[in-house]
Amino acid sequence: MKVLYYDCFCGISGDMNLAVLIDIGVPKEYLTQELSKLNLESEYEMKIERSEKLGITGTRVEVILKDKLEDMTYSQEQVLHGHNHEHNNEHIHEHSHHHGDELHHNENKHKHEHIHESHIHNHEHHHRNLRDIEEIISSSDLSDKVKKLSLDMFMKVAEAEAKIHGKDLYEVHFHEVGAIDSIVDMVGAAICLDYLRVDKIIASPVQVGGGFVKCAHGLMPVPAPATAEILKNIPINTGIVQFETTTPTGAAILAANVQEFTSKAEFSIKKVAYGIGHRDLEIPNVLRVYLGEQES
Repeated sequence: MKVLYYDCFCGISGDMNLAVLIDIGVPKEYLTQELSKLNLESEYEMKIERSEKLGITGTRVEVILKDKLEDMTYSQEQVLHGHNHEHNNEHIHEHSHHHGDELHHNENKHKHEHIHESHIHNHEHHHRNLRDIEEIISSSDLSDKVKKLSLDMFMKVAEAEAKIHGKDLYEVHFHEVGAIDSIVDMVGAAICLDYLRVDKIIASPVQVGGGFVKCAHGLMPVPAPATAEILKNIPINTGIVQFETTTPTGAAILAANVQEFTSKAEFSIKKVAYGIGHRDLEIPNVLRVYLGEQES
């Protein structure tokens, strides 16, 4: 029996999951080709590269929003032309928990300062709710299995957010920053897991980290409320670092796909892979996955 084992000693996020599944053998060309069926390529770019953390080499994935790229270019032009704006004209973009944001591990804190407000107002900031996301996925040319897996993961996040905020399931908004990240991460997870065709997915107890995380509603304790809600009935470990190591998207990927949580790896390892995170911590910010054989 073919098994996939998630070793979440430093937690899990959506981008680390994509990275490790590419590292274990899903061709990046296949992933990008399947993701193109969502018809969202005008909104993001995906950067896939080899990287390392504390001597461990693996694959690193970054989902870059097209708006963010434009803002970076504009910001650089402002600096080049020596424009000096007053502090109150600063516009800072950063990933924050806002109704289902991936947060990208709090990692991609690209702060683009000194950007004209007139430029910012040109961007149409749209928010997507669960029905919008269901429509994007259902109307795509992805396989029925990938569609179902994707929607199962999104439902985990939506249910958690709805409960926390006391809203109806379809009232919950996925922030326009988080929605694209989350769609790529969760649909990408479904594409990769479908490609690997394993018989069983197992995971270790999940390290969630510690401290506090900056959210749209202010500072929240780690695990963030949505993450804690999604991880109900799943064994966790806390506090190995003062940082949010598991995000809501990462938690949803596990909750929707893992059949068994155990620290016992009772199988023969055939392949080991590493998804490299974006943060420098005291421990390697990586997600490790084993592909193995287990007696039925």
